[in-house]
Amino acid sequence: MIIPALDLIDGQVVRLHQGDYGKQTTYAHHPIDKFAQYVADGANYLHLVDLTGAKDPNKRQITLIKQIIKSTTAKIQVGGGIRGEDEIQALFDIGAKRVVIGSMAIKQTNTVKDWFKKYGADKFVLALDVNVINHQHFIAIHGWQENSGVLLQTVIDEYLDVGLAHILCTDISKDGTLSGANVALYQSLTKQYPMLAIQSSGGIGNLDDIKALKQTGVSGIIVGRALLEGKVDLKGAIQC
Repeated sequence: MIIPALDLIDGQVVRLHQGDYGKQTTYAHHPIDKFAQYVADGANYLHLVDLTGAKDPNKRQITLIKQIIKSTTAKIQVGGGIRGEDEIQALFDIGAKRVVIGSMAIKQTNTVKDWFKKYGADKFVLALDVNVINHQHFIAIHGWQENSGVLLQTVIDEYLDVGLAHILCTDISKDGTLSGANVALYQSLTKQYPMLAIQSSGGIGNLDDIKALKQTGVSGIIVGRALLEGKVDLKGAIQC
């Protein structure tokens, strides 16, 4: 499944270079219109990141997110620095299909496990963003600015006992580069965890990158910058 992605700051479609707010590219697209185009081209699942809310939960773009969800027939997963149950409940109330949890899953494991038990594991996607250091995959947190020192497999294993079903794994070094995905990483994950629906993210620059990922067995391929900049044709990607 190809999953088109939009990142939003103050209502604008943006891209950050490897999570750095100081390296922002802004695109002249309205998010509702852009998602409508993606759906018209065949997408049925979308990924939305609230970067304003990630920086300051008090400024979460809940009104805009609601408008986006109500305007489309596609299912939307929403993330961006989710820290509290009130934010989760608000997103489910406005129709989010799933909520993406990142740093909280590392820093407050018991709290996140309680959310899994309360709402159902299928309602969450764990965003596991990795730095590859000496061939080991360490989880980065706080918008990729801090290395948690925790290994990717350790986190996955920790959440299997509460029914973990979905992960979104990003190789930070590949994000926004259009240089191809870390195929070996996803091959390893799908082999080790065949029970999980694994979404890949980072590095897609052309259809060959998507073909390579298709062979790994990932359940979803998130594509952001490549679609925004016309490097990948969504219809062609979905046909692929």
